Amino acid sequence: MGLHKILKIVAFALAIIGAIVALIIIAGDEDTALSMSGNMLLIAYAVLGIVILLVLLFVIKGLFAGDIKKTLMTVGAFAVVIIISYVISSGSDLNLQPFNDKGLGITEAISKNVGAGLNAFYILAVLAIGSMLLGGVKKLFNK
Repeated sequence: MGLHKILKIVAFALAIIGAIVALIIIAGDEDTALSMSGNMLLIAYAVLGIVILLVLLFVIKGLFAGDIKKTLMTVGAFAVVIIISYVISSGSDLNLQPFNDKGLGITEAISKNVGAGLNAFYILAVLAIGSMLLGGVKKLFNK
C-alpha cells in the first residue's frame, strides 16, 4: 500500500471523526458543547501536528533527492534577505509609550523584529512579482 493511499485513509478517518464531533457539539446541550469543543481542539492540534510532521518529512526527503547545491543557494539567498531586512529596520521609529501604557510590553527589540519581518515580506513580494513579470515578458518576446 502506497503512502498516498495511507494518507488518504488517515485524512478520511480524521474527517469522519471531526464531523461526528461537530454534530455532537451542535446537537448537545451547553455543557456537552463546551466539553466537546475542547475535544475538537485536541483533534485540530493532532491534525496540525500530523501535517507539520509530514511536511517536514517530505521537505527533508526532497532535499536529499534533489540538487543540494541549488537548495543551499536558495536558502542562502533567503537568509541574506532576512539579514538585510533586520539590518535596515530601526525599531525606534515608533512611539512605544501608548502601547506600554496599555500593558502590552512592546520593547524596541520587538519593534525591530516586526519591522524586519515587514521589510522581508516587502522585499520577497517585490522579487516574486518581478520574477513573474520578467517571465511573462520573456514569453512574449520568445513567441
